[in-house]
Order: sequence, then structure tokens, then C-alpha cells
Amino acid sequence: MKPIKKFTGKIAPLPINDIDTDQIIPARFLKTTDKQGLGKQAFFDWRYEADGSDKADFVLNQPQYQEASVLIAGNNFGCGSSREHAPWALQGMGWQAVVSTEFADIFRSNSLKNGLLPIIVDEETQAQLISLAEEDPETLVTIDLESQTLHLPDGRKVKFPIDSFSKECLLKGVDQLGYLLDLEADITAYEESNTKRVNTHG
Repeated sequence: MKPIKKFTGKIAPLPINDIDTDQIIPARFLKTTDKQGLGKQAFFDWRYEADGSDKADFVLNQPQYQEASVLIAGNNFGCGSSREHAPWALQGMGWQAVVSTEFADIFRSNSLKNGLLPIIVDEETQAQLISLAEEDPETLVTIDLESQTLHLPDGRKVKFPIDSFSKECLLKGVDQLGYLLDLEADITAYEESNTKRVNTHG
């Protein structure tokens, strides 16, 4: 997992409320435990015709959004099942962050564990970003995880919440296991010290 500190990217609008994980990655694609290739299956039923060709009217198929890395979504993004494949599929499409007013708890947790940044903003900011993305696909935003701020083109900085443990893991580019492995020396020292105390008082 790559560390996330500060990055700038184009935005794309998907202003649909209650997008669930079955729409993000349909259940028939969940047989794999490998992340590779899931990006092509993300939003599958929205992206492709029955013959496999792109649906021209699906916003994320439009050429002006192909280089976008920040998805501006509707409310309550990622509801539904707990499948970890959902953030995998979004990352496979090239998304580094998803912006919404609300995320389903399990989806948000899975995203943070896998290096996809879910950014919660107020409705005014969400509406502004959707309008900017629709009016000018070249619009850039900057996300600074260290300061927990989303920088808008007009200079406004919007704070977003994230728990301290997830933030530290993302800044270091490690998952929960990697975080524990980084503490191996401290854990070993503690265990040795604790063993001595047990033997002393035994």
C-alpha cells in the first residue's frame, strides 16, 4: 500500500444517492480474492451494454473524466453488503479518494484499510464540487491528509474527519498488520520485560 500524504487530482461527478456495493462491484464478480482486474468490473452494469461495449450515457465513460482520480458521489455512498471488493474495484478504476456527505460504516472501514480515502464533506461543498466537475472536467482539487483538508480551486479549505489510527496507517502506507509489524521490536521488549517480572514474582 502506497503512503498517502498530499495529492492533486481531477474530479468526476457521480451524483447518485445510495450507491450500494452491489452497484460498485456486482456479486457475480466476488469469486476472486485477487484485486487484479476488478477495476474493469466496477460499476459493471452501469458501464457496459449487453455486448460489452461502453454505455455512452454513463458519466464515468465520458472521455473528459478518464483521468479523474477523485470521485464526487451522492449521499450515503457504499451502503449494502460488507464486501471488501468494493474499494478494490474503485482503486482498480484509478480512484484515490471518494467524496460524499456520508459513507456506510463498513465500506468506509474497508476503504481506509486498503488505501482508498473516503472524504466526508457538507452538502454545500458536495454540491459545489459536483457543479465544478460538470462545468469544467479539468478542475483540480488537492487533498492533504496530514492537515485533513480538501483544497478547492477557489482557495477554500475544507476539513474532513478521520480517526488517528487510520490516518497514521495511511500516512505510513501500511495496513493494520503492517502497523503491528512495525512495532515488533517494542512488543518483543515488552514481552521479555514481562517474562522477567513473572519469573521474579513466580
